[in-house]
Amino acid sequence: MKRALLVALLVGVALVVFVAPHASSSPDGLGKVSADEGFDTGTAHDLADGPLADYSVDGVDNEGMSTALAGTLGVLVTFAIGAGAFLLIRTARTRHE
Repeated sequence: MKRALLVALLVGVALVVFVAPHASSSPDGLGKVSADEGFDTGTAHDLADGPLADYSVDGVDNEGMSTALAGTLGVLVTFAIGAGAFLLIRTARTRHE
């Protein structure tokens, strides 16, 4: 199980590092529909100035590296949250039994 988790984590990071920097900069489905239907206000949201806004890292000038770093951080944080939730549930089940 540990090997499968490690492989999954490495595949996720590899995809982010090697594929994400080449992703299209065109709007995704929701962005396109909101622009087409006229309800895209064009105003920035509350987190637009965040450290990982727009799939980039503040202070990193290389666009591809910035995207890869932001994606890697996202994969690691998501993995950590998932692993933490799994451990909490498993611990609660063990104590409950």
